[in-house]
Amino acid sequence: VTPPPPPADGRGYTDLPLSTMRKVIASRLTQSKQEVPHAYSSISCSLDNILALRKAMKAQDKKPPSLNDFVIKASALALREVPEANCIWDEKAATPILMDDVDVSVAVATPDGLITPIIKAAHHLRLNEISTTMKDLAGRARDKKLLPEEFQGGTFTISNLGMFGITEFSAVINPPQACILAVGGGSEQMVAPASSVDDYVEPEAMVKTTMMTVRLSSDERCVDQAVASRFLAAFRAFMEDPLSML
Repeated sequence: VTPPPPPADGRGYTDLPLSTMRKVIASRLTQSKQEVPHAYSSISCSLDNILALRKAMKAQDKKPPSLNDFVIKASALALREVPEANCIWDEKAATPILMDDVDVSVAVATPDGLITPIIKAAHHLRLNEISTTMKDLAGRARDKKLLPEEFQGGTFTISNLGMFGITEFSAVINPPQACILAVGGGSEQMVAPASSVDDYVEPEAMVKTTMMTVRLSSDERCVDQAVASRFLAAFRAFMEDPLSML
């Protein structure tokens, strides 16, 4: 990107006009941080089984789902197991509303700012259907061809910055949704094999594992820490057992 020329009046800065989308984003995120009581919970999960499954599919000349496709599917299934997390906050009634379908909004970067196209009823879709739908929505989002109903609404949001080298971060809730999952990239770590917390593990017993950290931002008015913990535990279980998502 070519930087703008320096201003003619000698100022050391340049005013950049906000697009309509960025004005809306600025207003909504400011309101969210001011009015929504954010709580944060993190969990790490192994990606070894997903990576092995993708490698096996490639060896069979099959196009494997992306890591993000697995994240979307695992989130949708975890929300079915913990339906209390699949809710929105009704500001007028001052009460949470549990949603029947899992409509997953996925943050997509465009030149005008982030937009969140929705994969509707994601819990009913197979991984290849999620992959096809996500590619279509992301492409049309960047081309500014989404219909309003394709990005307005949703019951849960995913923001994935792993492809940019980010290991973990906190995301701002997108009201009236109650939760947003911030997904970091995988990194190789030495971890202890499954054992009791009280067991001492010799250094040579440590194993190399590709780990990924996710952080859930939740609205404390309708998703407390117990519900957030149960959701994250279910999410990790699906991510570490990818065959359960096929």
